[in-house]
Amino acid sequence: MELIRIPALNDNYIWLLTNNQQCIIVDPAESEAVLAILTANHLTPVAILLTHHHNDHTQGVKGIIAQYPKLPVFGPQETRVKGATEQVNEGDLVVIDDFKFQVIGLPGHTLGHVGFYQAPYLFCGDTLFSAGCGRIFEGTPEQMYQSIQKIAALPDETLICCAHEYTLSNLQFAHHIWPENEIITNYSEKVRTLRSNQQASVPSTLKTERNINIFLQCDNPKLQQKLNINVTNPSLRAVFTLLRQLKDEY
Repeated sequence: MELIRIPALNDNYIWLLTNNQQCIIVDPAESEAVLAILTANHLTPVAILLTHHHNDHTQGVKGIIAQYPKLPVFGPQETRVKGATEQVNEGDLVVIDDFKFQVIGLPGHTLGHVGFYQAPYLFCGDTLFSAGCGRIFEGTPEQMYQSIQKIAALPDETLICCAHEYTLSNLQFAHHIWPENEIITNYSEKVRTLRSNQQASVPSTLKTERNINIFLQCDNPKLQQKLNINVTNPSLRAVFTLLRQLKDEY
């Protein structure tokens, strides 16, 4: 299979996962760019997958369906008003031809947010970003923490196919919190070079994220010390909640 990344809007990515000449479209922020790629690469879409209801993940559905009116659109209940025709929930399997996705419930950013996982690809919408995580608009810090733990339980080689190019700003925040962390500092330089050359920083691997994403390191005593958490065995949910609050204020 081949992964195609389509830049959209200001900082969105639309993902296409292809197998021979068939493809799955994930979170189409707009339709024109998708339709152009389909035509240029002689691809036939077999489904659209939606992770959540926000417009910058769904507003391309209408235009794509206008060209492919029988195309099924899979998404959580909250996406039905945005064009989803097939409702999915935690634990479901979405099987279309040679594609087989496990649905993972990832509430937090929105209450119904889901991810779609077909090893090694994880389409996680706005839950986990490279070097960061999504804002909590509808859910609770507890929900977002649990959602991120589900992602953290996946294999190291999992590709984090998130929906935005936020890596550099996330790394700037991480460096602000933990300036002595050389892994974060060095990775920041790598991403800065990529972005200066108009190259994308995602997908990254979960193995990489374990090293550079502080939201995956709430159990690290050195990070806890940087956050002035001096309690033995602190609540990791409390550490995460504090980090997310600091990121919101940064």
